[in-house]
Amino acid sequence: MGRLDGKVALITGSARGIGFATAQLFAKEGALVGICDLKEEDSKAAAKKLGEVGKEGVGFAMNVADSASVEKGIEAFVAGQGGKLDILVNNAGITKDGLLMRMTDEQWDLVLKINLYSMFYCIRAAVKPMMKNRWGRIINLSSVSGVMGNPGQANYAASKGGVISLTKTVAKEFASRNITCNAIAPGFIKTVLTDQMTEKAREAMLGMIPLGRFGEPADIMGAIAFLASDEASYITGQILQIDGGMAM
Repeated sequence: MGRLDGKVALITGSARGIGFATAQLFAKEGALVGICDLKEEDSKAAAKKLGEVGKEGVGFAMNVADSASVEKGIEAFVAGQGGKLDILVNNAGITKDGLLMRMTDEQWDLVLKINLYSMFYCIRAAVKPMMKNRWGRIINLSSVSGVMGNPGQANYAASKGGVISLTKTVAKEFASRNITCNAIAPGFIKTVLTDQMTEKAREAMLGMIPLGRFGEPADIMGAIAFLASDEASYITGQILQIDGGMAM
């Protein structure tokens, strides 16, 4: 038996990257996973691939930056699962970096909309079935930038700092309904982007990390699965920093 047998999960921005890798782990652990992204064809293709490791998922299009799209998408997904939604992972996010003095209103608004507003929209819709069933797990993706701040990321850091405060508030509001809410704040995670960095840039980044290495996607996925499981039933309102000690 998997840790998530019988659970219904929804992961935003999960047609690719860490979101999809998390969906695969959830499927392996026995969950039925909803894959949502901007393009329906991408979401459905990713959902079908989950059948290779566990239950085939349900893919659908949803614009997390649009309140109406979120309400409609989550409502339809939940209805298709007989009114059940156990786990929400708010994974969708973007960056639009730039120095504050040169940052445009559009860059600021878009990042806040996708990284922070989206979590409010998704949580508001997801807690309805969770409250009814008196069980729920909400995991939000923040960032070490939201803890420490980061030059050139005023918009991103503000959005991820907001995620931390939102997480703690949601945890307090819904604890009585057996709904937990936690956040993960990743540091530098090994991706295609870090592989393309110059040796000098890599050394500079590694110099900020006490463990002396970049994190792996598996470090994030494993933590998300743990927080979604019964093993984490007494953990809520916490910010788990997975950063090799960087923000210490």
